[in-house]
Amino acid sequence: MLTDIQIAQQTKMDPIVDVAAKIGLGPDDLDMYGKYKAKITIEALKKLQDKPDGKLILVTAINPTPAGEGKSTTTVGLGQALNRLGKKTVIALREPSLGPVFGVKGGAAGGGYSQVVPMEDINLHFTGDFHAITSANNLICALIDNHIHQGNALRIDQKKITFKRVMDMNDRNLREVVVGLGSKGNGFVRQDGFMITVASEIMAILCLSEDLEDLKHRVGEIVIGYNLDGKPVYAKELKCEGAVALLMKDAIAPNLVQTLENTPALIHGGPFANIAHGCNSIIATKAALKLGEYAVTEAGFGADLGAEKFLDIKCRFGGLKPSAVVVVATVRALKHHGGAKKDEYGVENVELLKKGIVNLEKQVENVRKFGLEPIIAINRFASDTDAELKYIEDFCNANNVRVALTEVFAKGGEGGEELGKKVIELVESVEAGYTPIYDVEESIEAKINKIVTEIYGANKAVFTSAALKQVRELEANGMDKKPICMAKTQYSLSDDPALLGRPQNFDVTIREVRVSNGAGFIVVLTGDVMIMPGLPKVPAAERMDITPDGEITGLF
Repeated sequence: MLTDIQIAQQTKMDPIVDVAAKIGLGPDDLDMYGKYKAKITIEALKKLQDKPDGKLILVTAINPTPAGEGKSTTTVGLGQALNRLGKKTVIALREPSLGPVFGVKGGAAGGGYSQVVPMEDINLHFTGDFHAITSANNLICALIDNHIHQGNALRIDQKKITFKRVMDMNDRNLREVVVGLGSKGNGFVRQDGFMITVASEIMAILCLSEDLEDLKHRVGEIVIGYNLDGKPVYAKELKCEGAVALLMKDAIAPNLVQTLENTPALIHGGPFANIAHGCNSIIATKAALKLGEYAVTEAGFGADLGAEKFLDIKCRFGGLKPSAVVVVATVRALKHHGGAKKDEYGVENVELLKKGIVNLEKQVENVRKFGLEPIIAINRFASDTDAELKYIEDFCNANNVRVALTEVFAKGGEGGEELGKKVIELVESVEAGYTPIYDVEESIEAKINKIVTEIYGANKAVFTSAALKQVRELEANGMDKKPICMAKTQYSLSDDPALLGRPQNFDVTIREVRVSNGAGFIVVLTGDVMIMPGLPKVPAAERMDITPDGEITGLF
């Protein structure tokens, strides 16, 4: 079979103005970025506000293997399938980060015959949104250090600066750095560190803002650190929110592209789900709901991470109410949770599948805790056997869960029609009763414990003394009544990536609690999760090249 990039390069794309016309947008509603990608103007978005909303479908997954289980591919394939079934559908996805693109996974724009295109552009610089976010973030950092160098009128405690520099690349050497070395003119010496751009508060703000004015206000509310009296210092005290908004004026508009079958797709924002909130922008999702009968979106990694944050953070801020949740599962991941090694994924073993199915069982329970009904999408791989697929289907039927076999990687929208029919049947026959699992007015400890016990299945959250001190500081400063954004390994329901399946009798260690006040949530770091990932031994970058005539190879 052709590689993803070969498939993408051989596909004939429609001009983006023709794609826009399918959903009622004209040329004046677009800011063009070449022939095949555009931003929807803010003026066009305002004109959509009075239109009725379509149905919102969330795609999530079980805990994945490092290679991923095809959640984005399923999202794209489902959108194509729904269009084939006569439902005007718009897809809403996150933008890929350059960290994973050049790291483990390679490109992240779907796969096979269920991709968004132009694939090369989307996976690389696209329309420059991530560059704007990185520049905006680092402008704030430069202003912080300059303010202190110029006399420190705000009395910022140099040892309690919490706002970090970012770059959109996996670079472990930047996790802990010392800045200001050299002469006095180079500023003051202090310990600092970098996060990856997709974990930054500016990224979260972009994805949770309603418009540019809301973004500007949120930027002003960022806590950049604490003063010598232990009180929070806000970005607005540096008078930087206007300059940040200037850098973000184009980035805030959602990007319009298409799938291989010319289904419209909005791709906007890209926070990681293991260390950030894992969902595309509220602006793009709301636009998709106005432009289509169905809007299909995704949340990163398993339902314990992306879906929980989608339902407890994004839906709460955006006033969104999903109609259905698709949970992507694969034979290989379930065997992985049953103890299979990587070289055993493609070998039939129903016994390992039986041991690993508990992970799916727990993720089904998690979706239902929010008052929503899941549909299991078995993303078929060529190595899957009939006996293994039948076992999963029988398990779902025995547990009264809708299930569909999908072959969207190999067959595009046609391979997702069974899933599409199940989605339509559910959405048109069952009224969703979505409810978040905690009240933001509860204490920080209560909210965290509710997530780790209800969603992860842990006994309790165990706070380090440093984390407890941070909780008390947030309470003292009136910053505790916010949603929780958990930073946790994606590979396990626990905070230990080695605990596969459905772990029992475990605690979750809370090592750091900090506020993203502008974004509007509290970030909780568990286990040893990293906010700046590193590259693997053999990075995907080593396979990539561009020929003299401009053909890109090895991107995926």
